Amino acid sequence: MNAPISSVVNKPAVNTAQVTSRLTPTTPKRLPTPAELRQRVSLSDPLSEQIARQRHAVQQILSGHDDRLLVVVGPCSVHDPDAALEYADRLAALSEDVSGQILPVMRVYIEKPRTTVGWKGLAYDPDLDGSGDMPRGLALSRELMHAVAARGLPVATELLQPMLAPYLDDLLSWVAIGARTTESQLHRELASDLAAAVGFKNATSGDVQVAIDAMSAAAHPHQRFAVDPQGYPIVQQTTGNSHTHVVLRGGHGEPNYQTQHVRAATTALRNAGQNPRLMVDCSHANARKDHRRQSEVMLDVLAQRQSGEANLVALMLESHLFEGKQPLKPGAMRYGVSVTDACVGWETTEHLLKTAAERLS
Repeated sequence: MNAPISSVVNKPAVNTAQVTSRLTPTTPKRLPTPAELRQRVSLSDPLSEQIARQRHAVQQILSGHDDRLLVVVGPCSVHDPDAALEYADRLAALSEDVSGQILPVMRVYIEKPRTTVGWKGLAYDPDLDGSGDMPRGLALSRELMHAVAARGLPVATELLQPMLAPYLDDLLSWVAIGARTTESQLHRELASDLAAAVGFKNATSGDVQVAIDAMSAAAHPHQRFAVDPQGYPIVQQTTGNSHTHVVLRGGHGEPNYQTQHVRAATTALRNAGQNPRLMVDCSHANARKDHRRQSEVMLDVLAQRQSGEANLVALMLESHLFEGKQPLKPGAMRYGVSVTDACVGWETTEHLLKTAAERLS
């Protein structure tokens, strides 16, 4: 008869206190329900009507019925609502000057995808210290988007966590699905349920086909797991979203905004029966991770449009009040400087948008 394993193997002593500490869950924090937060930060009828008009304007550009250039512009991520609102004030004033040729939409990105770990955004950690006060982060995020919309600007964000969508989607005119999540079934189903237009980024490898497949999936109705306004889990029947498009952001450090890439992408989209109109993300691999090269990318796209490339209808810029980026050091932060990707400053942003308006007039 074999001896028990415990008598054969010399086991180290178990520290029961450590085991208990690892297995004991921390006290969960209750989040407000979507209905509670929407009631707390509610939309007036005029503001709801404004957002509906702005969504329609975005969709008209993406469908080719409006020849203006759609420009999604703003901080890589929002960590300081005061700086974001100063940016919004400047962008709203500039929008009045360029509205004949450009439709600016402000980036209000309150979630950030991480390759490994790092600060996940205002909705997750509004105090920037790892404390993870998500109830406060959710409220701040909705309040900020509401304040930006109240200044007359269309609002854009990337939806990373599907559970956040019902807290914010009534404020959004354009939504990004990022390079890491474009292939996700959950995000394709989410996109099919949104009233706003959705841009699917090509994969981090540069593969555009995954974004084309995402468009096809999002156009169809789905039954998806979701939560209702009261926070109860439900089966949500989606209607499908016909207002989707590809965002070219480069891949593996190489750009994909040049003429040959644009032609290849539009051909693939047409062959798949999808909308051939494109947005170019001027940052990320298209700028070879150098924020200063965003200007170069944007000017190249404008030149392609002027040469007759009508399918280039939109651009994205990472821009803040001041150039560059900074590390997270609560209590020692520079005002108006990004804490995630480096951004161009406001002066460069203003110059680029005015240049674009002049060239497209």
